Amino acid sequence: MLRFRILATAAFCALLAACSYKPSFVNEYKIDVQQGNVLTQEMVGQLRPGQTRDQVRFVLGSPVIADIFHAQRWDYIYSYRNGQTGATESRKFAVFFDKDGRLERVGGDVAVAAAEELTAPVAKTRVIELGALSGEAADKPLPPREQPGLYRRFMDMLGF
Repeated sequence: MLRFRILATAAFCALLAACSYKPSFVNEYKIDVQQGNVLTQEMVGQLRPGQTRDQVRFVLGSPVIADIFHAQRWDYIYSYRNGQTGATESRKFAVFFDKDGRLERVGGDVAVAAAEELTAPVAKTRVIELGALSGEAADKPLPPREQPGLYRRFMDMLGF
């Protein structure tokens, strides 16, 4: 009888461990995966024909692919996979240089700025109202500082 119980328990454990069924209420967490260079329309709009490689690198960042067989071309690739839905978004952008190392042309998924956007002045500053204190609120003293807790006092005593 004891042998049967041990054998039944071992068989039950083996079946339970080999179970590959996942109930629908068990949802594992999947992270969002973002890879490559994030290029915005504003960054691409700063590119001008004739810029040097260093200027392009300053504006767009280092390229993902700089092929030794195509030294005049830099590729910027971006992909984003949503962890919850599994949807994947990808963009490709290429920068081409002439033989002197100057920007010649660009191509890819990110659109180049229009001529109106290049000539129109852009205001880079804006005023943000943080709120003003009324007269009586400015005269009111600040509340006293809270004393540190036991853990903070212990860490201060140790020098952390």
